[in-house]
Amino acid sequence: MTGNIKLLSDTLAAAKRENRAALIAYLPAGFPTVDGGIEAVKAVLDGGADIVEVGLPHSDPVLDGPVIQTADDIALRGGVKIADVLRTVREAHAATGRPVLVMTYWNPVDRYGVERFTAELAEAGGAGCILPDLPVEEAGQWREHAEKHGLATVFVVAPSSKDARLAKITAAGSGFVYAASLMGVTGTRESVGEQAQDLVRRTRATTELPVCVGLGVSNAAQAAEVAAFADGVIVGSAFVKRILDAPDESAGLKAVRELAGDLARGVRRSS
Repeated sequence: MTGNIKLLSDTLAAAKRENRAALIAYLPAGFPTVDGGIEAVKAVLDGGADIVEVGLPHSDPVLDGPVIQTADDIALRGGVKIADVLRTVREAHAATGRPVLVMTYWNPVDRYGVERFTAELAEAGGAGCILPDLPVEEAGQWREHAEKHGLATVFVVAPSSKDARLAKITAAGSGFVYAASLMGVTGTRESVGEQAQDLVRRTRATTELPVCVGLGVSNAAQAAEVAAFADGVIVGSAFVKRILDAPDESAGLKAVRELAGDLARGVRRSS
């Protein structure tokens, strides 16, 4: 079974042809429940997201801020397993036909088995993986199996990355490059800032891959700001917060669908 890296690339290319950035949403699997998480992923795609990242909840995050940590804790206490993450990918992709990636720290994949994980992610219709804590130097085994199964390997670059390091990371990646807009953890911000624009410029100098910006975007105005210079706008904490703040699951689904619609309009603004 071959994964959906081509669908991911085609989706990003289609957004570029429309002279806009792609909207990439993030939600953790198993939150607020496994079934509820699947419905939430479908809702953001139905609302206007082009691509979704499904988070694999982890007990020792390095990139996730308090909002996503809270959601991960709920999912882990609910007993979420890698099988549930793969089911989330499978059902979301089957229902929408959109690219669905997994965002995960390396330890759970390593323990599960790289060959097994890549094969099962491809079988589920996954488009690839974002691996924020896997150093490029140690990614050989992952990249080999991901390529064999038609999966993208998305690495994260940061404002602190020197130009030579950027070149090394982007040469090893596929699908797109995840540009962290600022130093720190995930969460909504008042502004995304000039650091992100400079990072995108420096990253583009090293690669033909699309460069998508995450960390801090929470509303349509910020999405429009980032869309003016990036190939994709990644939003996670704002979606998670809508579910956390909702009085019940139905209200949460409505809230994330509406936010996806607002953000989708944002990435389509001319400025």
